[in-house]
Amino acid sequence: MTSTAHTLTLTVDSGDIDLHFSIDERGEGHSFLLLHGGGGPQTVAGFAGFLAGQRPARVITPVHPGFGGADRPDWLTDVPTLAQLYVRLLDELGLSDVTVVGNSIGGWIAAEMALLGSDRISSVVLVNAAGIHVPGHPVADPFTLTPTELSALSFHDVEKFRIDPSTFSDEQRAAAVANRAALQVYSGPHAMADPTLRERLAKVTHPVLVAWGESDQVTDTAYGRAYAAAVPGARFELLLRTGHMPQIETPEQLLPMVWDFAETHATHWPND
Repeated sequence: MTSTAHTLTLTVDSGDIDLHFSIDERGEGHSFLLLHGGGGPQTVAGFAGFLAGQRPARVITPVHPGFGGADRPDWLTDVPTLAQLYVRLLDELGLSDVTVVGNSIGGWIAAEMALLGSDRISSVVLVNAAGIHVPGHPVADPFTLTPTELSALSFHDVEKFRIDPSTFSDEQRAAAVANRAALQVYSGPHAMADPTLRERLAKVTHPVLVAWGESDQVTDTAYGRAYAAAVPGARFELLLRTGHMPQIETPEQLLPMVWDFAETHATHWPND
């Protein structure tokens, strides 16, 4: 299994951008686009390696501009534009039969990608996604919580995964500040939700799996079920003993769920 870093200059309607991404792969496997959440690219890096190490998979993991030290141009300020950027990436890489997997705001981006209807995408997996408005079940506002408070809402086994900012290096602290600033830009004026998204999801035609950690207190289970109900034909699966980031907390539970869904809806499959 190899892991390589790449940069591509992409052109979308709003302008040009240098996009940084990594590719983890073992042979010529099924292609996955893996979209990270507000914690930054390190929240999915381990799962990318795990997926590519356990299965014949090519896993492309972009860094959302503004996160992880990557530049964000002034015109890139919303999730729909990020979705356009990542469809453009699939075009540029010449990929087909791609499964898009997104966690948290990455799930929101994946949902917007599904609405673009690209024929390069064969299925979409939303993992504890943000982005919709569900009355009575708001997304926990990350901008009013300390990192310690947010991690307490994010994990089933809080003690095992608790984040202690006092242990951060200067580099980690700077990255956390930059990630938070970028997340605030993309989340818009409604704190991690687009009031129009839930209704628009009725137009999605891609197969969608909504996978949800049962102990998530950032986006609760009722929120997840509402997400699935908004997408025609979407499947909802509950992940046991896990919170907002199953790819970190229970990757061995998430991986077969993602893989089996991708296989079910793939046009071509490794070793067919």
